[in-house]
Amino acid sequence: MYELNSRVRYSETDIDAKLSLTGIMNYMQDCSTMQSEDAGVGIGYLEQEKKAWLLSSWQIMIERRPALGEKIRVVTWPYGVKGLYALRNFAILDEKNEYLVKANSYWFLLNTETGRPMRIMESDTAPYGEFSPKLEMEDAGRKIQVPKEMEETGRMVVMKHLLDTNLHVNNAQYVDIARELLPAGTEISEIRAEYRKAAVLGDEIVIRSAREGKSYLVSLCNPDGDVFANIELKEM
Repeated sequence: MYELNSRVRYSETDIDAKLSLTGIMNYMQDCSTMQSEDAGVGIGYLEQEKKAWLLSSWQIMIERRPALGEKIRVVTWPYGVKGLYALRNFAILDEKNEYLVKANSYWFLLNTETGRPMRIMESDTAPYGEFSPKLEMEDAGRKIQVPKEMEETGRMVVMKHLLDTNLHVNNAQYVDIARELLPAGTEISEIRAEYRKAAVLGDEIVIRSAREGKSYLVSLCNPDGDVFANIELKEM
């Protein structure tokens, strides 16, 4: 298990002075990134090896969003490999060691020269130590079912500030785009994100949405209908 301790900063909060959905995702991404850096298999190493770990899907369960100034502990650990996917849990806890957020995620290893997924070898997972037990939480799987008929609610062009070191739109940014469609004051208890195709600088993103029960479903596509990401935001 790898641990990152912090305190919720003003720049990470939403208009209600609580950690934003984007802030939650960024903390978890940062935690796993720091684990890789400390294990000697970070961004520089992966560039030399012509590899990149890419996120295939998130499932994030939110019990409570911590408030401005609150001390938090972010933890992560790998718990297994299934086919082409490496499986990793995350959690955010408060000072009483109570769960604020639980998350499950699926990752794959990309050959950056061929642009194709690679088989995950023991040498790829060994730097992270032995697998730890899976976190007790519902596993909704990778894929998100969206309705065939969805309303187009906007379009946008990918700009530089949305990109990460892979020159792809960062994982959290897709959720941030979807979050803009929520009515003011909507509190979210679960985030699911399924990533299918990386959007890059200059791509046009068509935003399509639907409401089913307590779930807001958003599909981010290119003009030809190819899906970049499907997002589900479940109201608390």
